Amino acid sequence: MDSTTKEKQIPKYINPYFGGVLLGILILLTFYITGRGLGASGAIKSAVVTTVDKVAPKHTESHTFYSKFISSEHSPMSNWLVFESIGVLVGGLLSGALFGRIKKLRVEHSPKITKKTRLIAAAIGGILFGFGSQLGRGCSSGAALSGTASSSFGGLLVMLFLFGTGYIMAYFLRKLWI
Repeated sequence: MDSTTKEKQIPKYINPYFGGVLLGILILLTFYITGRGLGASGAIKSAVVTTVDKVAPKHTESHTFYSKFISSEHSPMSNWLVFESIGVLVGGLLSGALFGRIKKLRVEHSPKITKKTRLIAAAIGGILFGFGSQLGRGCSSGAALSGTASSSFGGLLVMLFLFGTGYIMAYFLRKLWI
């Protein structure tokens, strides 16, 4: 091999089967330590309630949804789910830094679409996922993984419909990727 030719570096990732086992152990530990499973949508909800309370406190007090999360002795941001989500973010960044996967922000997309189309599709998907997480009473980690782990029928339904819908939509939206 010529020394001037750069080798394409293959990113190092954890074995997905081992990662799945670690995730299962983490869910079990979370149930044991906290009495409930994992979830991230609760952290987002806490951040939204806190932001609305800082910007419009009178609105927060008068609104039925916001007022049940606000109290003088307890901040919504002291919820353990907030710290879990921060830990996931920091852990992901640390993993990326340790294994050389952080270079710069980039938009990965198929050669058949533009960066703009990819960003619009990602934004629409994120909005639909956020809306769905509220209808399903939690995000995929909270409603599907933790719900299924606790033998919740609702968790099983969320898991089936989450993956089923993803599988069906992949057929129609595959041109965004291949």
